[in-house]
Amino acid sequence: MDEFPDGDHETTTEGSGGREISRKTALKAALAAGVTVPLAMIAVPALARTNVTTGAAPELTPPCDDGDDPTPPQMEGPYFKPSSPERTNLVTPGTPGTRLTVTGYVFGRACLPVSRALLDFWQADNNGAYDMAGYTFRGHQYTNAQGAFTLTTIVPGLYPGRTRHIHVKVQAPGRPILTTQLYFPGEPRNNTDSLFDPRLLMTVRDGQGGKEAAFDFVLNVPQTGTPTTSPTTPPTTPPGSDSWVAGTSYAAGTRVTYGGRAFVCLQGHLAQSGWEPPSAPALWRAE
Repeated sequence: MDEFPDGDHETTTEGSGGREISRKTALKAALAAGVTVPLAMIAVPALARTNVTTGAAPELTPPCDDGDDPTPPQMEGPYFKPSSPERTNLVTPGTPGTRLTVTGYVFGRACLPVSRALLDFWQADNNGAYDMAGYTFRGHQYTNAQGAFTLTTIVPGLYPGRTRHIHVKVQAPGRPILTTQLYFPGEPRNNTDSLFDPRLLMTVRDGQGGKEAAFDFVLNVPQTGTPTTSPTTPPTTPPGSDSWVAGTSYAAGTRVTYGGRAFVCLQGHLAQSGWEPPSAPALWRAE
């Protein structure tokens, strides 16, 4: 089967954009860090998932896009192989490793689900090795009518120089390919991996017999309708009192100010340019 039409196996972006983060992304980061989430924030992303689960079309609200960019792309890396088998389960009996189930949805820019979207996953095994001879821990699938997908796999091992991650290509029918990577919260190497992007953190929790993760993709796919927004005004602190400094190691719970606003650290990390608190809600929560 030709998974991607026209032989396009190169990294094709859906749009890079800046570091603005949607409420959906901020909610996932807060849940992953185990912090309390304001009810107003929960109500927005929950709407799309609730409606999709019940089979109704999501209303045009901001759960998947409130002015932010689509899911950011990342490099393909050297281990992609075309023509992976169609399957949702990458685990065979006796496969070593911690079982992992990843679920989520694929949305377009109007917060409507994308059915029959192609998702091609590949990852390292429990020892951090990629199978280049066959198709172990490789497989593609399609979203259902509600735009949902489920992947059964294991937590990938550590590959030299990288943090834990899962590669994926996502393509709506007849649209360009989004190539990106998914990350795990709380990984020490997230702080040193130059490719790590907090916008691509999955929500991960302990489940029966392993881990359960969730991530929703937003593709640059035009859809009928324009999502509405409900901007909020965050509390501020007096300007000129910034205490966040790039190059500083911050522990979870640390409080800083940036741009006249107060933030609390959600997970320990080494601060760097581009991860300023307003641009990295996976790492900082505005107070």
